[in-house]
Amino acid sequence: MPALDERARVWAEIDLGALERNYRYLQQRLPDGTNILAVLKADAYGHGAVIVARKLVELGLHMIGVGDSSEALELRSAGITAPILILGAIVPGEMEPIVQNDVATCIHSHNRARLLSDVARALGRKARVHLMIDTGMGRLGVRPDVAQALAKEIAADPCLVLEGVCTHYGSAASPVPFHTSEQVSSFVRIVQEIEALGIRPRLTHASNSAAVFSTLSVHFSMARVGLALFGLNPGNFPMGTAPVDPVLSLRTQVAFLKDIPIGTPVGYNRTFVTRRATRIAVVPMGYSDGLPYSLSNRAFVLVRGERAPLIGAISMDYATIDVTDIPDVAVGEEVTVIGTNGKRRISAEDLARTIGTIPYEITSRLGRRVGRIPVGG
Repeated sequence: MPALDERARVWAEIDLGALERNYRYLQQRLPDGTNILAVLKADAYGHGAVIVARKLVELGLHMIGVGDSSEALELRSAGITAPILILGAIVPGEMEPIVQNDVATCIHSHNRARLLSDVARALGRKARVHLMIDTGMGRLGVRPDVAQALAKEIAADPCLVLEGVCTHYGSAASPVPFHTSEQVSSFVRIVQEIEALGIRPRLTHASNSAAVFSTLSVHFSMARVGLALFGLNPGNFPMGTAPVDPVLSLRTQVAFLKDIPIGTPVGYNRTFVTRRATRIAVVPMGYSDGLPYSLSNRAFVLVRGERAPLIGAISMDYATIDVTDIPDVAVGEEVTVIGTNGKRRISAEDLARTIGTIPYEITSRLGRRVGRIPVGG
């Protein structure tokens, strides 16, 4: 664990050793010939996209997936030269910089393909594209009945390169896998129809983290993995049993201590009133840093290896914890929100379960004031 930087209000430790172990494990789990695209959207689910990308590229990663052009350009600006694919839809204002920086994009319509072609032609370049087909997600992607025509149009366009064909599973973690099986069958059929036209994209991809851990036997030439890389449960496993290691620990420090008498309200709107003489510790982390307001009066953090309840309403910049039963707590004491402290551990899944959300929403909420510190590799 790194020494506490006295300037740090709140920080996330990114365990690069755990990241490497997860990557190697996923490589072994996938069949030979299936490469990995690391999904690093939303700042790598809050883990720090640049830190994570550098490590994965060092390990030989095939491709990086992001959510929009700003995420792709951040990686390019940081010197990441690996292939990058924008997984979502692009708007016209994003087209010029992604073509200039050799960033591939998913295409969801004839109109977007033509607009991108016009931009590439004006720049004297070619744009790499992946045709996204909606096989049952019901969101982005062209309908199966028009996929062949759009693939043919892209392949004939001298300013576009049809690098890949892909789809997106809607319920790969479901214990009843019939919907995913239907999507697989539909996707295989469409790819075969496209190849029958003499069009053979280099990459086909559909599987996400949940699919990698499902009973599916086919994962095509590339799998798009995000959650599992970061040790977050993709939904296939009971709590605490996922075969990958958490990568992120989230910590802050005690900024202020105060002893208050019985009957004292703590925080906004009197949501907590002391029932005994209480020692409170104020920590400089609030909902703007990614500590959900809905955890107010409902969760614990770890101090000196012991659980300390969050009391009072979490505010934008601060939260308050009860350390009455933990001896010798001092200003500057490390406080663990996610991770291990002593013999105890709090996971992102624990926090998510408390407020009825998903663990990757917890990590993706982490604000820009949260420093990301690489450790362990």
